[in-house]
Amino acid sequence: IYTDVDGVYTTDPRVVPQARRLEKITFEEMLEMASLGSKVLQIRSVEFAGKYNVPLRVLHSFKEGPGTLITIDEEESMEQPIISGIAFNRDEAKLTIRGVPDTPGVAFKILGPISGANIEVDMIVQNVAHDNTTDFTFTVHRNEYEQALSVLQNTAKEIGAREVIGDTKIAKVSIVGVGMRSHAGVASRMFEALAKETINIQMISTSEIKVSVVIEEKYLELAVRALHTAFELDAPRQGE
Repeated sequence: IYTDVDGVYTTDPRVVPQARRLEKITFEEMLEMASLGSKVLQIRSVEFAGKYNVPLRVLHSFKEGPGTLITIDEEESMEQPIISGIAFNRDEAKLTIRGVPDTPGVAFKILGPISGANIEVDMIVQNVAHDNTTDFTFTVHRNEYEQALSVLQNTAKEIGAREVIGDTKIAKVSIVGVGMRSHAGVASRMFEALAKETINIQMISTSEIKVSVVIEEKYLELAVRALHTAFELDAPRQGE
């Protein structure tokens, strides 16, 4: 695939000048990176290539170079870095419905109307208080924030919730790497790096090969730089 960059980088070089081009990345990692905000490849192209195990090479349209190979190969897992890249997304908004009666089916009562309005929900956190009420928080795309807020305010009246609040000044930062499968303490290392920069984490979401956090948007670039250094993505790998 020829594009306007010479490969897949550890993160956006405009945010971290020390970001490096990756020689190789797995389909799984590339899918996570693409879905979490990396704009190099469209998700569908990676899915399609991965499904039929067709290796992809990302190359610059006008410059010579090896680019980045996207492959299913994980044989070099011993040499695989814990984290391959850091993705981020500014197009996030957060909504919280507070004081919801904690009864069976409450999550569906909240998210059913959101889904019915064709609004995609990303991260979800639910906290139950001692008085048998719950606070339910979720994120949506910023373009759909106003519509989601309107739907949620109607839902709040119907189910007897205390209030609805929202925040559009948030961002999501994610670390991605198949090396997480064989290394413990990756999430705590991420949280430590953010804590050292006094960046508060509002929400957390994890999968086998990624950890995502929601933070204040104003700290986004600082967070990406801190994580890039903490996971030693600045330094060239052995043999490079």
